[in-house]
Amino acid sequence: MFAFFLSSGLFLGWSLGANDASNVFGTAVGSKMIRFKTAAACCSIFIILGAVVSGAGASHTLGKLGAVNAMAGAFIVAFSAGVSIYLMTRAGYPVSTSQAIVGAIIGWNFFSGSPTDYTSLQKIVGTWVLCPLISASIAVVFYKLVVFGIKQLKPHILTQDALTRLGLLLVGAFGSYSLGANNIANVMGVFVPVSPFQDISLFGWVTLSSAQQLFFIGGVAIAVGVFTYSKRVMETVGEGIISLSPVDAFVVVTAHSTVLFLFASQGLESFLIRHGLPSIPLVPVSSSQAVVGAVVGIGLLKGGRGIRWRLLGGISSGWVVTPIIAAGFCFISLFFLQNVFEQDTYRPVSYLVSPKVIERVAQAGIATDRLRALEDKQFPNAVTFKKALSKFSPIPSKDLALMMNTAEIHPMKITATSLNTLSRRDRRISAAQKKDLARLLKHSFMHKWELADALSAISPDWRFNHQDKKHDQALSQTLAHLYKIFDTGQSDPARSNR
Repeated sequence: MFAFFLSSGLFLGWSLGANDASNVFGTAVGSKMIRFKTAAACCSIFIILGAVVSGAGASHTLGKLGAVNAMAGAFIVAFSAGVSIYLMTRAGYPVSTSQAIVGAIIGWNFFSGSPTDYTSLQKIVGTWVLCPLISASIAVVFYKLVVFGIKQLKPHILTQDALTRLGLLLVGAFGSYSLGANNIANVMGVFVPVSPFQDISLFGWVTLSSAQQLFFIGGVAIAVGVFTYSKRVMETVGEGIISLSPVDAFVVVTAHSTVLFLFASQGLESFLIRHGLPSIPLVPVSSSQAVVGAVVGIGLLKGGRGIRWRLLGGISSGWVVTPIIAAGFCFISLFFLQNVFEQDTYRPVSYLVSPKVIERVAQAGIATDRLRALEDKQFPNAVTFKKALSKFSPIPSKDLALMMNTAEIHPMKITATSLNTLSRRDRRISAAQKKDLARLLKHSFMHKWELADALSAISPDWRFNHQDKKHDQALSQTLAHLYKIFDTGQSDPARSNR
C-alpha cells in the first residue's frame, strides 16, 4: 500500500515542478535568453541534488506544525495540496506549494483532533510576508550594483548578452538547488514519520537515510513536473507581471535564489548562532512569492508604470485562496476515506495526567494547579485535553505545548527483536548507542520523554546541551526514529505491559 499512498506525494511533486520550480527559470525563458528545454534540464538536475543533500533543514519546522501519523492520512494531505496547486496552475497563477501543504496539514489536524503548533505556524506565515519583501529588497540592491558595473565596464552588446546568458544559467542552477533543499519538505515531509525505508549504503562511501530516499523520489517527481507542465507558468512570471530585459531577468533569478538559500541553509544558521547573531528560520518558503517579489521590486525601481497590477492582484488572491482550498478539500477527503473506504487516516493519540507527568511539568517551572485537578484522567485526543486545561482561563502557548507533549501517551518497549533490527540495518545509530539501548532491554515506557530520560541517564551522548544546535537536531532525529522503532502501537495504558 505504501507505493499507492506515496503516489499523492509524487503528484504533489509534479505539481510543484509545474508551478513553483518553473519560477527559477521563468524570467530567463520569458525574456528569451534561455530555451525552455535547457532550463528544464538544468533545473531538474539541481533540484534533485538540493533535495537529497540539503533537504532535511526546512522539513523539521513543517513537521512540528502537525505530525501526520498514518499513511492514508499522509496520502490525503499530499493529494489535497497537489489538487489545489494543480487548479491554480491551470489558471496560470504561480501559487505557493508551501501554503498548500500548510493548509492541508491544518485540515488534517482539525479532522484528527491533533494540536496545531501555532508557534511553528506563526513562523511559517511570517515568512509568507517576509519572503516577497526580502526578495524585492535584494533585487533592488543587486539591480543597482549590476547597472553600475555595466556602466563602468561598458561591455560590447554581444559580450554582455553572452555573459547574461551564462549568469542566468549559473544562478538558475543555484536557485534550483536551493529550491530542492527548501521545498522538498512540502512534497515528502508528511511521509517521513511513516516511511518504511531503511538506511542504505552506497559502495560503503555514502549512506542515504530513509528521508533522503524519499527526498530523491520527490525530486524526480518535481523534475517530471518541470518538463511536462511548467511552460505556461514560466511565461506568466517572465512576461505577465512586467516586461523584463535580460539583465532584469538575471537580477530576479539571483534575488529569488538567494532568498530560498537563506531559508534552507543549515550551515548558515549554525554560523549565525555560533557568532551570536539572529538566525534565519529554516522554513519551506514559497518560490513563487520570492520570484514575484523580485519582479515587483524591479518594476517599482523603474517607476511602477509597467506593472500589471490586475494580474498581480490575481496572483495575490491565489496565495490567500490556496491554503483554504487545500484545508477544506483535505478535511472532506479524510472523512470519505475514513468512513466510506474504512482506511485509518490517523492514529489516535491519547493523553494521561499521571503523577509523573505533573512532576515533570513542575520541574520545568510551570504551575501545575490545572494538571493536579485532572490527575489520573485520560483524554482521547488533543482537543479535549486542551479544552480541559484551558477551561477557566487561557494558558501561554509555550506552557500549554509543554504540558501536552509531556502528557502524550506513546507506549514503547525495547525488545530483542527491535534491537536486532537496529543492529543489522540501521546505520544512523552508532555502536555505542546500540550498547546503551541494550541496557534497557525489556524496559517499557509510557511517554517519549521517559525513554529520552533513561538514555540520558546512561550516557551524556544522549543529552541536549542547548549550545550545539546541530548536535541537538541530530539527537532529536535519532530519538524520533527510536520512538517509531520501539512503538508498541497501544494507546491505552491498561493494555501496555508495564
